Amino acid sequence: MNEAYLNKDKNRCALVVEGGGMRGIFSCGVLNAFGKAGFDPFDLYIGVSAGACNLASHIAGQNERNLYIFEHYSTTPHFINFLKFLKGGHLIDLDWLWDITIKEYRLDLDTIFSRQNKEFIIVVTSVETGEPVYLKPDKGTLEHYLKVSSALPVFYRENLFVNNDRMTDGGIADSIPVIEAYRRGARDIMVVRSRHTDHISDNTFMTFMGSLALKDCPSLVNAMKNRADAYKKAIQFIHHPPDDVKIMEVIPPKTFETRRLTRNIDILLKDFELGREIGFQAISTYSSSHMN
Repeated sequence: MNEAYLNKDKNRCALVVEGGGMRGIFSCGVLNAFGKAGFDPFDLYIGVSAGACNLASHIAGQNERNLYIFEHYSTTPHFINFLKFLKGGHLIDLDWLWDITIKEYRLDLDTIFSRQNKEFIIVVTSVETGEPVYLKPDKGTLEHYLKVSSALPVFYRENLFVNNDRMTDGGIADSIPVIEAYRRGARDIMVVRSRHTDHISDNTFMTFMGSLALKDCPSLVNAMKNRADAYKKAIQFIHHPPDDVKIMEVIPPKTFETRRLTRNIDILLKDFELGREIGFQAISTYSSSHMN
């Protein structure tokens, strides 16, 4: 990325949303609050995995869609199934989830792409290089890009491609793409996390699994090994941004219980309500900090 690109449009306001599988129930609640309040000062959205999926519904104005999907689809054994995984299938069946949601509760693509001066970026990881790739979707590619960004290796066994290049879950290379928002000119950035601010990424298990299952993808395995360092770099940027940047971090409290593969509906609904509560608080904090 050249310097001319890095230095353009330095007045943008960005919303960055982390992924994390079922931990996305937190950003689901936060964005539900934003939608209910009509809060949308952003002109750049960047999402990863579940965070990107939640953002898509938010941009579409489908304020109840994300919770419906968590409740009615994501908690079923059709989606997360350990027995199927042990038999050689997907642990996380994105094929089933995408097919049924497109059939029964599809994104409003017309609304998403009718919004002027609003840029939506989806993060994926290149299997060949292990580097993050930042995709700008159109109506024909959005749903596929969201699926690619959510395709966690090993847990989802299919190979997915973008322009003939094999791609996978964006959280491997750039879990919290706040630095990319800065590169794209954002100087006012809100980051919605899926973990508490004190969390330090430790991907030992995923690195071990990847090393066993992805021997033909050395760059991807290396990216898994380096994921914790990339994560720490993003957190460092959030907590110590450049002088010309204002960053607001929206984080789940320590009482947040949901994990990547949680299917307990009571826990998910409780954590959704936590997200909503903190979402409304974030609106108030943001508005107060931007009063002239």
